[in-house]
Amino acid sequence: MKKFTAFASFAGFLVALAGSAAADQPRPWEIWHQAPASDIMNRIEWFDAYTLWFIIPITVLVMVLLLYVMVRFNRRANPVASKTSHNSAIEVIWTIVPIIVLVFIAFPSFNLLQRQLAPEEEPALTVKATGYQWYWGYEYQDDSGISFDSLMLQEDERADAGKEDKAAYPRLLAVNNELVVPVDTMVRVLVNGADVIHSFAMPAFGLKIDAIPGRINETWFKAEREGMYYGQCSELCGRDHAFMPIAVRVVSMDQYNAWKAQAASDLEGANKMLMAEVERERGIRVAGN
Repeated sequence: MKKFTAFASFAGFLVALAGSAAADQPRPWEIWHQAPASDIMNRIEWFDAYTLWFIIPITVLVMVLLLYVMVRFNRRANPVASKTSHNSAIEVIWTIVPIIVLVFIAFPSFNLLQRQLAPEEEPALTVKATGYQWYWGYEYQDDSGISFDSLMLQEDERADAGKEDKAAYPRLLAVNNELVVPVDTMVRVLVNGADVIHSFAMPAFGLKIDAIPGRINETWFKAEREGMYYGQCSELCGRDHAFMPIAVRVVSMDQYNAWKAQAASDLEGANKMLMAEVERERGIRVAGN
């Protein structure tokens, strides 16, 4: 009986681990970014770590200088104040060194901005995301005619939606209809707001852009891993701003094509079919096949 209990606990751990791996989302006590799922987010993480090599020494230097000045030049240690008006050597140093630091930061920064604003390939899929108070609406800009609203899933709706697993469909982040896109595909997102300013943000993709009424903003992403990814509206937009999640399901091209063919006429059925296929594949991976 003890062996069975231990085995059951281990199996439960594997299932929970697989469920967590299937969804990128905020974690308790997380102090770093979510795991990157795109080239842009990888570059952002690199740039973040790169700038730390400048920030930490500068911070330490400033703290040491402040402590030195407080100890060396306080009234008790230095009763006769210096009347030095300037020091050419020091002025040259504090002018040239910051310029060098800024140059070393500027070049990779501009390179990252260029990569974000001018993608190297044309989009294969275009989706329009419209922010409402307080949910998102999606329209696929092709001949499929697929469009739907994506609202936060309430707790009493989980069973009907088949989304009771909170590891994969977390509280306050799970939605009734996810945005479905294929993996390794350039996706252009046209973003606007229907009422007030919202912000479309997906941390794992390194993506954040405002949704402004009367204006279309454009961004893009190319997800490198299959799975479920969560973001949130990142612009204070009213009473339920905190309950306006973004959920993107990244699947294989075959799964996407099958979902798209059915979603044009039966969105709910297409979502359930896709969920069943994803769960079946995840079960196979957990079993080690």
